[in-house]
Amino acid sequence: MLEDPREHPEFGDWPLKRLMTDVVGTGVKSAADMDRTQAMDAFSRILAGEPDPTTLGAFFLANRWKRNTPVELAGFLDVMCRAVETAEPDCDPVDCGANYDGKAETALLGVAAGAVSAAADVPVVVHGGDGVPSQKAPAYKHVLDELGVETELSPESSAEMVDSTGFGFYFQPEFNPAIDDLFERRDEMGVRTFLNTVETLANPAGASVHLGSFYHLTFAEKLVDTIRQSDRTAFERTVFFQGMEGYDDIRPGYTKVVEWADDDLLDDVMNDYEIETAELGMDMAYEDLEVDDVAADSASITEAVVAGERTDHFRDAVVLNAAVRIYAGGGAATFEEGLDVARTALEDGSASAVLADLRSF
Repeated sequence: MLEDPREHPEFGDWPLKRLMTDVVGTGVKSAADMDRTQAMDAFSRILAGEPDPTTLGAFFLANRWKRNTPVELAGFLDVMCRAVETAEPDCDPVDCGANYDGKAETALLGVAAGAVSAAADVPVVVHGGDGVPSQKAPAYKHVLDELGVETELSPESSAEMVDSTGFGFYFQPEFNPAIDDLFERRDEMGVRTFLNTVETLANPAGASVHLGSFYHLTFAEKLVDTIRQSDRTAFERTVFFQGMEGYDDIRPGYTKVVEWADDDLLDDVMNDYEIETAELGMDMAYEDLEVDDVAADSASITEAVVAGERTDHFRDAVVLNAAVRIYAGGGAATFEEGLDVARTALEDGSASAVLADLRSF
């Protein structure tokens, strides 16, 4: 763990009020972008609690209006990483960075998909908080709680969970307390801020592969550039796709996927392509995955799918999402091969065994 900027702040020449007056707060059309030094100074001050609430709120809104650049986001990310308590498991899991503020309409399938991936020998890590603004909807923690899985673990215990079961949950207040300290201010804002972006890249397990989601292709490109320009992230490969409700669940129908890796295969170049679920024999729509109670219904669906008791659209969606995790983690050479690996893990009962291990951890 690096030096905590909350306890040992090192400020430069750019308090938030000056940045508002001279750079980011001059208007939607006239606002300028911060350079890396300015962004890092700003976020160091924020995490140390230096700005007054009015200035902090204005800074959050100004950045939302003008939209942050990858340089700014990378600066924020690197400062945040100084306060993140990383606990690396012995394995190298796929880091699943879903939006922390959850889903409101459709089933959350990442727990079931993660269990299937773990059963296929591709470990998975998810991380998040509890009632995170602005949406404050059910997220990973709430589905795991419904399933009787322990969630409020120390980072070290979360790492042990990954090695023991193949699936791990890291709780934001435990591994990223600096961001958790901003909960009240975020809640008062009522809208998403750049925190909603950078917290998904926290990587508490030190994974080399990141799986995430995006609304539009341009945002996925921005995230890849953020990772490229970060000095702190350990990610060497990323797979992003258009997620349902911005979460890390693949949309039914048409989905755009973006891959990047700093290796011989992609050579630091982004590659994008499409997935059509109908072409995979999965003729389902968004409405087919809607539920009444996201946390409770998602938990029930998870139990039924991994136990082999459902053969409907939810099973197809779990297979789909497990396949992209298996592929991202190197458990299959292609996404299509990942589908077959996922189905095998469901059919032979190994996914159900992972869920049982999680409950007994």
